[in-house]
Amino acid sequence: YQRRVHGSVAHLGIAQPHKVMRGIVPVVMAGILGIYGLIVSVIIVSAIKAPYAPGAGFVHLGAGLSAGAASLAAGYAIGIVGDCCCFAYAKTDKIFVAMILMLIFSEALGLYGLIVALLMNGVASKFGCTKE
Repeated sequence: YQRRVHGSVAHLGIAQPHKVMRGIVPVVMAGILGIYGLIVSVIIVSAIKAPYAPGAGFVHLGAGLSAGAASLAAGYAIGIVGDCCCFAYAKTDKIFVAMILMLIFSEALGLYGLIVALLMNGVASKFGCTKE
């Protein structure tokens, strides 16, 4: 879908060149999802201590998977919304506010995964997963 969103932005640039900067909002919001994964990985790596228990590994794996799966779902939703709304935005300006609202709610899916990953990382030591 990301390639399709770029195609719709290219169509927007041909049909209405002055609207292109507003049309790349879905592409920017999809890039933010990758930053969520980077944040989770840095936090997990900083929590690793020298005697690393297997339980901690499974908790950290679950944290990474929750952030990754939520970001995948959010990226899919952003791709669909961005594609449809960029084509619609080329025809009318009234769709822009609705597009932004749909993109924000789609991005919230990835943010929920980030929050779950942070909570899982925080409780890994409380349940005796890491040896101190």
